[in-house]
Parts: sequence; C-alpha cells; structure tokens
Amino acid sequence: MSDSIEWVAVALLGRTRGIRGELAAVPLSGDADRYETLKGVELFTREGAPIGGFQVESVRFHDAKAIFKFAGVDSIDEAEALQGAEVRIPRSERKALDPGEYFQSDLVGCEVVDRATGEPLGRVISWMDGGGAGLLEVEGGLLLPFAKSICVSVDVNARRIDVNLPEGLRELNRP
Repeated sequence: MSDSIEWVAVALLGRTRGIRGELAAVPLSGDADRYETLKGVELFTREGAPIGGFQVESVRFHDAKAIFKFAGVDSIDEAEALQGAEVRIPRSERKALDPGEYFQSDLVGCEVVDRATGEPLGRVISWMDGGGAGLLEVEGGLLLPFAKSICVSVDVNARRIDVNLPEGLRELNRP
C-alpha cells in the first residue's frame, strides 16, 4: 500500500452475515453497479489506520445493504475482526460523474460564500442525508440544502460553493 495514494471510502462494514465470512455494509455510493466492479480494496479502521488489502470475491445487495465477501475471509470469526472497517478505493478509481454531479467527499472542505454579499460563511464540515437534496453542514452550525436554487455555483477544484441564501435561513438553523 502506497502512502501517496489518496483513498476514498465506498462502504462501512457492519455485522457479519451468514456463516461463510460475509459482512453487511452501508454503501456510501448510490450506484449499486459500482460495487460489481470492485476487485481489490483497502480496509481502514474508522480512525484511519490501515488494516490491509483485500480481494473482493463478490458484492450483492440485500435490503439496501451491500453484502461483501472477501477472499480468505471464510468464517464468522474472521469476518467479525473486520466489523466497523471502512472499505476504500484509490481516489483515481472513482467512477466518472455526469456534469453537475459531485462526490460528497469532494464537497467537504469547500468554502461556502454568500453570492449576494461575497461574505464567506465557513467551510463544509460534513454531508447529512436530509431528504432529496441532502444537507451541507457548514462550520458554526449552518445547514444548507444542497439544491441548485441555493448552491448556485460549485467548483470542487477551487474548493468553493457560491450560495443564494433564502431569507431567514441563517437565523433559522444557527445556534
């Protein structure tokens, strides 16, 4: 494993499933087809420490969970040791997106700027599922719906999101 590789989490491993060493996982991509092409992945602890590389034997979906089977993980005991791990791939292997689509991980860290005033509102610190559009959590507790009518310009290369804030939104969800 190279230290110069940038890794992206694509799933979070949860409980074991069955007796053959399978693990149920929360997929972090809405594209189920993406998982069918996974071959080699790296597993990391939630704290970011590397566990090691694994070959993916299969991934199937059941009840909105991805069921992973890794080569060499053939028992419940072996699978239990991997519970809670993040499944990651190199950033360079991410699926190409259509124009106007963004990876959630690329939005985190972007500076949010009020388009009307030019005032910086803070950096995106996380993504929250909040219905159809999702929510950007900005430093200081501001929650912004990730909707085209609000997030009018997104430039992940420049690490900037220009927003048109609806009247009263700032006051509504700031502590």
